[in-house]
Order: sequence, then structure tokens, then C-alpha cells
Amino acid sequence: MERETAVEAGITLCAVALFVVIVVAGGEVSSAGLTESGAYAVIAAIVAFVVVMAAAGYYLSTKQE
Repeated sequence: MERETAVEAGITLCAVALFVVIVVAGGEVSSAGLTESGAYAVIAAIVAFVVVMAAAGYYLSTKQE
């Protein structure tokens, strides 16, 4: 595996792991179910995931030589 491929995979895995952590944390705000603040946390996680993946994709596309 080339170094560039490993870097791309690492960036993607970190972004996905961050998304999963935020969604799990948002879902566990209350044991009674998803509260309003938990719902906002899940929406924020989705938006952050899209932004991070877009930024990572842009970064990786500019690294190609």
C-alpha cells in the first residue's frame, strides 16, 4: 500500500469515527429517548460530517500531483 493511500484511508476513517462518536453522544443525552438537544446534536453531527468529508476530499484532491 502506498503512503498516499494510507493517508487517504486514515483521514476518511477519522472523519467517520468522529461522526459515529457525535451521533452516539447525541443519542445518549437522555435515557428516556432523543431529546430536543439530542436531536440538534445529531443534526449537527450530520452537517459536520458532510463538511469534514468535503474538506477532506478537497484536500486530498489538491495533493494529487
